[in-house]
Amino acid sequence: MQTDIDPRTLIGRKAFDRNGSKIGTVDEVYLDDATGEPEWAAVRTGIFSRDAFVPLEPSRIVDDTLRVPFDRALIKDAPDFGVGRHLSPEQELQLYHHYGLDVSAPGHETPPTRPARPTRPDQNFGRIAGEDG
Repeated sequence: MQTDIDPRTLIGRKAFDRNGSKIGTVDEVYLDDATGEPEWAAVRTGIFSRDAFVPLEPSRIVDDTLRVPFDRALIKDAPDFGVGRHLSPEQELQLYHHYGLDVSAPGHETPPTRPARPTRPDQNFGRIAGEDG
């Protein structure tokens, strides 16, 4: 993820897949417990749909939108853990595997032992929720 982006500015941005198809709108951002870096975005995939977790690395901000380098179908099939709660290390590992990401890459432990935790925006790190979160 571009490290110069404030994760709070991601909330409300439109998200698109690698083919330019709209996925939805960023609803929440999850920060790594240890580093405070944005790690996952929960993207609301529709009015009656759910939030799908997408990795913020290797996603990019392009023209005020979040561009996720995966197909829409893969994103919509991501494991559903609900939002507003701590992602456990096991859940994060499932997400890494779902997206075919290397969990042994720098910044990732195998298996991950530092979950991305949800908190309110006024706390230091964790989930950064939208206005209604």
